[in-house]
Amino acid sequence: MKLGFVSAIVPEYTLEQVLSFAHKAGFSSVELMCWPPGKAERRYAGVTHIDVTDLSLDAIEKIQDLLAIHQVSISGLGYYPNPLSAERAEAEVAVNHLHRVIDAAAALGVGQVNSFVGRDPSLAVDANWPRFLETWRPLVAHAESKSVRIGIENCPMLFSRDEWPGGKNLATSPAIWRRMFHDIPSPHFGLNFDPSHMIWQQMDYLAPLGEFRDRLFHVHAKDARIDRAALDQHGVLSYPRLWHTPKIPGLGDVRWGAFFGALSDAGYSGHVAIEVEDRAFEGAIESRLDSLIISRRHLMQYIKG
Repeated sequence: MKLGFVSAIVPEYTLEQVLSFAHKAGFSSVELMCWPPGKAERRYAGVTHIDVTDLSLDAIEKIQDLLAIHQVSISGLGYYPNPLSAERAEAEVAVNHLHRVIDAAAALGVGQVNSFVGRDPSLAVDANWPRFLETWRPLVAHAESKSVRIGIENCPMLFSRDEWPGGKNLATSPAIWRRMFHDIPSPHFGLNFDPSHMIWQQMDYLAPLGEFRDRLFHVHAKDARIDRAALDQHGVLSYPRLWHTPKIPGLGDVRWGAFFGALSDAGYSGHVAIEVEDRAFEGAIESRLDSLIISRRHLMQYIKG
């Protein structure tokens, strides 16, 4: 396995600064954020380390030169919007930009795009399903035509009032993944698996790795801590942020030794990208860089590089 990080945690860094830090800190790869240029309100959104709206041949050559200089690879291009938003204009922007990200991955020879499938949070899963198929069958077909894989992260996106009660991402559970891959069986459609989202949903984060071994395209290393006393007070039907805290690897409830053991048993040998959403490290850039170094130090117990 190859250890890297998600570039969203350093939005003020240029691409060259991201890759330079990655090399100096001993990382093998980086998942580079490719949001449309401009500011986004959601935390960790709106970060653009590769602008896929203006990816000329000269820009591609410069990116490849930087990768060679710093000896770091791209684990995937990341863009995490809501392509099934009830606001059709928002959904259209997301789908159109996803096409560009897929094209950019092909042009760069990356072959991996990571995203959400999206959801209208006011509708049940079954009610969302026709639109999911309408939106994602063409997207996956486009990716397949470009020899690009799409890894869907399993985050429910259910933390705040605008995401209540269903969340903004359908792909949250093994039952839904089975249905997804049955209805869109392309080998270019799979998972960007994050164990922390299973933790706060009170779900087994090890067993699915075996069943979905052929759909494990990318892995996020993020931890989560459950405040059991707060959970007892509010219950699982309340806002998760009342009793759930994202943490860096090693400071939460994920058993990383067991997790990497299950990944190995599943035959996974791809990229693992540390994702930092830990408010304890969200201040100055030095603190955020420290969070990546501390996380790497912890995870290197279990993998070679």
